[in-house]
Amino acid sequence: MDFLRQLPIGQFVAEESAAPDGAGSGGSWLRRLDARLKLAWNVAFLVTPILSGPMWRLALVGLLLLITALSGLPWRLWRRSLPLLLGLALLVGGLAAFLPAGGPPPAQLQRPPAEVRLQPGSPLDPAPERAGRSWELLRWGPVQLGPVPLGPLVVNRRSATLGLNGATLLFTLVHSANLLLLTTPPEELVWALAWFLAPLRLLGWPVERLGFTLLLSLRFLPLVQEELQNLLRSVATRAVNLRRLGWRLSLGLVLGVGERLLANLLLRAEQGAEALQARGGHWLAPHQLHVRPGPRRAGRLLLNLACGLALAAFLGLRWSALGTL
Repeated sequence: MDFLRQLPIGQFVAEESAAPDGAGSGGSWLRRLDARLKLAWNVAFLVTPILSGPMWRLALVGLLLLITALSGLPWRLWRRSLPLLLGLALLVGGLAAFLPAGGPPPAQLQRPPAEVRLQPGSPLDPAPERAGRSWELLRWGPVQLGPVPLGPLVVNRRSATLGLNGATLLFTLVHSANLLLLTTPPEELVWALAWFLAPLRLLGWPVERLGFTLLLSLRFLPLVQEELQNLLRSVATRAVNLRRLGWRLSLGLVLGVGERLLANLLLRAEQGAEALQARGGHWLAPHQLHVRPGPRRAGRLLLNLACGLALAAFLGLRWSALGTL
């Protein structure tokens, strides 16, 4: 029942053997990368799939997998979460591909094919078929689920595109954000966000309050996992047999657990707000939360420079691909 605690999703995991200045030679290079560059890369992963084709989306998934494999992070940090995320993305993509896309069927020819011949032919020749690629990519079935016939499962071009986009987008969004939160302390992430939002202070935006809200949200993620873990443990200790309950009672049980989870989270949020009010509601500025590393080393500077140039090349490649659409 401690499965959720073994999945460090959205939580920072400190490096075991790190130098006091944070610039040790061992460990992951993602931890030594500047937080501003990591945030910029994450925003690029979130924005570039917009108006992109399937090849670019698949390339983003491959790039994320390559970064994860070469990041130097311990195997135990992502050996459980990555296969689960891949399975979830494939499941979502498969459902989106096999379910009806909701589009209209291809229009039928309004005139006989013999009337659109460009050259005369024999009346005994077969009628020419409609030109173009086939609309349907796969037809499987008819499928019957128990006594209920479902008919054939058809994958057309629109549903295949929808499934591919949904699967790749889900994996890109979740895994890129997970890598960022896994290798970046919340204080550094808040400082990086405040650094990017610094020009908005001239417009009267409360940048410090926004950073403090983000820090509270990141601190609240472990509480969500803890509450969900406790509810799942309470259901497991009661030895509930979902098969004997039936699908209606099982659905009611799931909704009851979800309602209890929401109530517990709201209670935790209220307790946190009362604790902040009892302490006077004082918060520190993001630059006071950021722990600056020791003397800058050549390895860290070269790493940041290389990642910055790679980001510029990445955005330039996306811009050139967007211009060819």
